[in-house]
Amino acid sequence: MADLLKVAMPKGRIHKSAAKLFQQAGYPVPSDLEESRKLIIPVPEAGLEFIMAKPVDVPTYVEYGAADIGIVGKDILLEENRDVYELLDLGIARCRMSVIGLPDYKPELNPRVATKYPRVASQYFRERGQQVEVIKLNGSIELAPLIGLAERIVDMVETGRTLVENGLVELEAIVPITSRLIANRVSFRMRGEEIQQLCDRLQSVVLETSK
Repeated sequence: MADLLKVAMPKGRIHKSAAKLFQQAGYPVPSDLEESRKLIIPVPEAGLEFIMAKPVDVPTYVEYGAADIGIVGKDILLEENRDVYELLDLGIARCRMSVIGLPDYKPELNPRVATKYPRVASQYFRERGQQVEVIKLNGSIELAPLIGLAERIVDMVETGRTLVENGLVELEAIVPITSRLIANRVSFRMRGEEIQQLCDRLQSVVLETSK
């Protein structure tokens, strides 16, 4: 039997949409993948093996060849800057990365900016000639301006409900974000036909659902 194509599948917010996309493309992927306690789930009838991964780790698994392909948010690709092929915009998990603060925020000299995305934030403000101190946080970024840790934050915005509930406002949109299909460079060279076929089938679904 041919080796199964290894897919790094993110747990959490993206997972259900990604699994549905595979199903619509004709791959018999179980809907309850994420509910299993197993971290590696072979689906031989689909020719795939799913590696259940933390979203931020997906590009690392793919770059180093632990997975042939993976699904990951563009925000993580921008921040991690991994050496992978970006094959397809899947059009799922739509949101945007934005600069956020309190409604009465006024520009000041060398403000602090808290974020999970220090690389993206630093580049964004540098390109605009703004000198800021970037503070890396891993969770509850919205807390930073509320307790005086930072004047602004850079974070993801989907509906904006969390911002409203915490008295924050979106000051500037940085970049729209969706999930992407990525591939390991060696895998794409060695198993290009197989990966391209999967990519084409997913793309047909993406195009159909975007009509």
